[in-house]
Amino acid sequence: MSKAEGKMLKRVVGASLIGSTIEWYDFFLYGVVAGIVFNHLYFPADDPFVSTLLAYVTFAVGFVARPIGGIIFGHFGDKVGRKSMLILTLSIMGGSTVLIAFIPTYEQIGIWAPVCLLFLRIMQGIGLGGEWGGAVLMAYEHAPASRKGFYASFPQIGLSIGLLLASGVVGILSFTLSDAQFMAWGWRVAFGLSAALIFLGMWIRLNVSESPEFAEVKGSKEESKMPIKEMWHNNTGNVLAGMGARYIDGVFFNVMGVFSITYLTGTLQISRTDALLGVSLAALVMCFFIPFFGHVSDRIGRTRTYWIGSLVTGFSALPAFWIMSQSGGNVTMIWLSIIIPFGIFYAAVYGPEAALFAELFDARVRYTGMSFVYQFSGIFAGGLTPIIATTLLNYNNGNPLMLTLYVVFAGVVSAISVKWINLRQASPVSQDIDKGSDKGIEPTGS
Repeated sequence: MSKAEGKMLKRVVGASLIGSTIEWYDFFLYGVVAGIVFNHLYFPADDPFVSTLLAYVTFAVGFVARPIGGIIFGHFGDKVGRKSMLILTLSIMGGSTVLIAFIPTYEQIGIWAPVCLLFLRIMQGIGLGGEWGGAVLMAYEHAPASRKGFYASFPQIGLSIGLLLASGVVGILSFTLSDAQFMAWGWRVAFGLSAALIFLGMWIRLNVSESPEFAEVKGSKEESKMPIKEMWHNNTGNVLAGMGARYIDGVFFNVMGVFSITYLTGTLQISRTDALLGVSLAALVMCFFIPFFGHVSDRIGRTRTYWIGSLVTGFSALPAFWIMSQSGGNVTMIWLSIIIPFGIFYAAVYGPEAALFAELFDARVRYTGMSFVYQFSGIFAGGLTPIIATTLLNYNNGNPLMLTLYVVFAGVVSAISVKWINLRQASPVSQDIDKGSDKGIEPTGS
């Protein structure tokens, strides 16, 4: 790699990281606030369980919208270019987040309050649906072959920084304002801050070059006429295996990063500030372990790293929630029960995931393929998780055992799925069945 290429790689990685950070901040800010604000202001009900469930339904809608964004922007990302789609998705995502800050409450405009909230949540989902694949691919396709796992993991850090910012900003506002101030206008400040982040991300993204792998395909015989059709025709097995592998990622993140806040504040009566700080600390730790496990995947293989990570992450939910429930309000114990599984174990899944999914597809359909795998599986893996968690906890009278068993189940499903990916990589038969996918299923280091 030349000096100029190395300089551009660093610029691209930085742009992908900052852009994905902004997108994840916007998306997860909604999740952080859903169970502590929206359930009171936009979904009033006599039963707290019902109002919280309704708030999480709109949270889930964002996940349902993400595959739509993945298909739309994936198609044009494979046809027009990665860079231009990333600029557009950032505008859609950021603009929707800022507008949420100005929605009147249910008490002020009635049913139009949740309707407006639902619409903007859908727009958030569409924006993020196109964002993730493009941000990852810009880093992955600029990186040298031997370090693709490491560099592709940097946009993934945007998830932990975005969560850190979302929970941190809400935590600071919660700590410095009274409950009345926070509920009246404080939470709106957190959404309004996205405006400044949009301009920063836009300025950085306008100053990077297009992906070299896409540039080789664009205008050649290799260019796909209909990426979504080719994805299904040539890569059916990879799509299904990838969606299964994604299961533990979506479930664990939303249990530990979103639902745990509601569980700690509602069931265990831990202060909102302490709960948010625990998640923020875990997100901070995760920032360092995501690239570490991306690097590990370059050394020992994507599938091996992901397989171990899936099982360890899934089973870690058992001791984590047991410690929370038995902590007696000890904040240090609660924080450790979040930081270790969420900040460290989960990174073993999320770190190598970007390169793992990118290598399931050829460059001509890669944006579409990995976006579809990640975003479509996110409906059941992520979007439904807070609803399932709330229901299981309520059904079991506040005992988290059934919830943790559900997380373990997700970990086992992902471990089996990634083994399937590994078998497909080693089998020439599967490569013949999925015509055209032979280039895309040879992960570096596997």
